[in-house]
Amino acid sequence: MTVSFPSGIIKVFTSNPSPAVLCFRLKKTSKLEQILPNAQLVYSDPSQSDSSSKDFWMNMQAVTVHLKKLSEQNPSASYYNVDVLKYQVSSNGIQSTPLNLATYWKCNASTTDVRVDYKYNPESMAVPNMLSNIQVVVQVDGGVTNMQSLPPAKWNAEQMKAFWKLSGISEKSENGGSGSLRAKFDLFEGPSKPATLVVQFISEGSTLSGVDVELVGTGYRLSLIKRRFATGRYMADC
Repeated sequence: MTVSFPSGIIKVFTSNPSPAVLCFRLKKTSKLEQILPNAQLVYSDPSQSDSSSKDFWMNMQAVTVHLKKLSEQNPSASYYNVDVLKYQVSSNGIQSTPLNLATYWKCNASTTDVRVDYKYNPESMAVPNMLSNIQVVVQVDGGVTNMQSLPPAKWNAEQMKAFWKLSGISEKSENGGSGSLRAKFDLFEGPSKPATLVVQFISEGSTLSGVDVELVGTGYRLSLIKRRFATGRYMADC
């Protein structure tokens, strides 16, 4: 979770020896297994027993020093992003993944067939939203000489990888966001060995955690809350 401060607030903080303490509350935290505040900037009370919300407050002196350092590094910026905490969402297996995947390989001496079945999973998100900028990557060894794919993919001979790019998948997509990627590779040093499939995507406007945030007390206001998630290590094996 990141908080963006407008550049003008640095002057307010530095001219006031005791600025108002910025306090915020995470709500709907029941899905979280672990919450890790930025120890240098954020305080919390570990004895809080409410599983649905957690309160935090910021070390304003440390925040001021940190913002001044950021402004020195980039004095023309109109705002500065500060990482305040990280959290881990509890997993419920395949029901927690926004894009369910299954891969199939058929490896012969002269050819390799790869099929990737995918299915959009709206139940994994607090508010079902489109997955965009999707890239599916699979490495194929065995000396690939030719590739036929549907939908069309790009082959990188140096990396020995095939790349599919999909603009977006949602409930409004064909078949409710379900589909298949297929490719056949001609080889001269086969057979291939099945490899791990790697997927990347982002989603704007929703979260997997369902967490909300609000300010507590006076002195500050939230002008905008942006929700998004993106893949880190998102893989599937045969």
